[in-house]
Amino acid sequence: MEETNVKRYTIAALVDNEAGVLSQISRLFSRKGYNIETLAVGCTEDPCVSRITIEILTDEPRVQLLCNQLRKLIPVYSVKLLDAANSIRRELVLLKVRVPNHAARNEIIQISNVFRASIIDIASETITLSVIGNESKTAACEEMLREFGILELVRTGIVAIERGTNTINEDTKVKGEFNYGKNVL
Repeated sequence: MEETNVKRYTIAALVDNEAGVLSQISRLFSRKGYNIETLAVGCTEDPCVSRITIEILTDEPRVQLLCNQLRKLIPVYSVKLLDAANSIRRELVLLKVRVPNHAARNEIIQISNVFRASIIDIASETITLSVIGNESKTAACEEMLREFGILELVRTGIVAIERGTNTINEDTKVKGEFNYGKNVL
């Protein structure tokens, strides 16, 4: 794979909300030699279906191949390669920052206001912030807080959704092939 063609791709998939599905999907990536850059999983509006958002570094032909292989897995309902220009991408970052004195506390609070971060905990020597945004916003906030001493940092990984009326739902599976999370008698 040529390094010049490598870029970050975001793949969204609707899957069964069952034990072992995430493991099956992550094994597909590891078997093919890909490191998952970010991974976020959660239930959808249907509690029987989960949405997985995966980001990987690769080139166009290989990401298309991975999407096609994902579609073939039994617990996968739908797979979509999200276009960066036509999707909204966000990440939640929690930062616990050292507060050496009152002046630093005030400055950290001002920084949190600039980045629209939420202060979710204040202790005598620390402040914990919650920042939601794209990678550049969260990275800029992290950089501003680094001078105070970041004691702990947690990232959720990117979640993404398409703009407008486009959705992830696909009608590519044969009807009746899967129960789509509904109990079938």
